[in-house]
Amino acid sequence: MIRGRSAIGACSLSAAILMVCLGQANLVQAQSAFDLEGKSVNPLSASPGKIVVLVFLRRDCPVSSRYAPVIQKISAEHEREANFWLIFPDKAETSPEIRKYLLDYSYRLPALRDPDHVLVKLGQAEITPEVAVFDNNGHLVYHGRIDDWYVEFGRSRPAPTTHELNDAIEAALSGKSPAHSAVKGVGCYISDLE
Repeated sequence: MIRGRSAIGACSLSAAILMVCLGQANLVQAQSAFDLEGKSVNPLSASPGKIVVLVFLRRDCPVSSRYAPVIQKISAEHEREANFWLIFPDKAETSPEIRKYLLDYSYRLPALRDPDHVLVKLGQAEITPEVAVFDNNGHLVYHGRIDDWYVEFGRSRPAPTTHELNDAIEAALSGKSPAHSAVKGVGCYISDLE
């Protein structure tokens, strides 16, 4: 049995541990979106020790749709060291609509709905398609365009001349900072940003 000051010290320590645990639980909750079944998912904690790439898309954005083969190619090249997540931030997009989109574009990557823009804020996304790359410690190292294929909305090059997403992944794998930490994307604005 613990008595006197020892009991107060033990209670204070227990309270401090509880507060830390609650704080970590709130942090995990704060970084969560929803899978297509409605379950809360934090892609950063679901991929401990791996690079995490969040790809922000909209079903109604033609630029997002054109990037489907590029996203799938890059994710396949890095599947051992990076986890890719497709993030749908439009509040109006339903799980059945997103499932159909994934089927139409042959996606095999996990998809999350982010109606509260939790991951949008975490990844500092404004446009679809844009990406956010987190190193294996969960630090944001890059956010922005995938490459420079699009010069402006409706106008693209025959092929990209820069590859920011791939460069950011390679830099994170080698423990370095990418040449650019942010490059503005070209595409469709994410609605209802605060």
